[in-house]
Amino acid sequence: MIRHIVTWAMAATDAPTRAAHAAEVAERLQALDGVVESIRSLSVGVNALDIAGNADVALVADFDDAAGLEAYQTHPAHQAVVGFIRSVTGSRSAVDVEI
Repeated sequence: MIRHIVTWAMAATDAPTRAAHAAEVAERLQALDGVVESIRSLSVGVNALDIAGNADVALVADFDDAAGLEAYQTHPAHQAVVGFIRSVTGSRSAVDVEI
């Protein structure tokens, strides 16, 4: 299996906008569960502690294999979410690990 782990920092500098964008990103990503067939498990969360350097949103998603991850990344529903994410984030970090 492949575990896809991604974190994002929002681009907004004011706390209310940053929080609203983070919540919307998390909601849109969570909505992909049950829509993208290759997702085996998906967990999304918004940062709970105000610690300097922390990302604002984290995603952990599991797929059977690299082909499943590719199917997720190219799925039209995921691409629609990606468009929104890119419009509100300042940085992204990701790692894909075998489990």
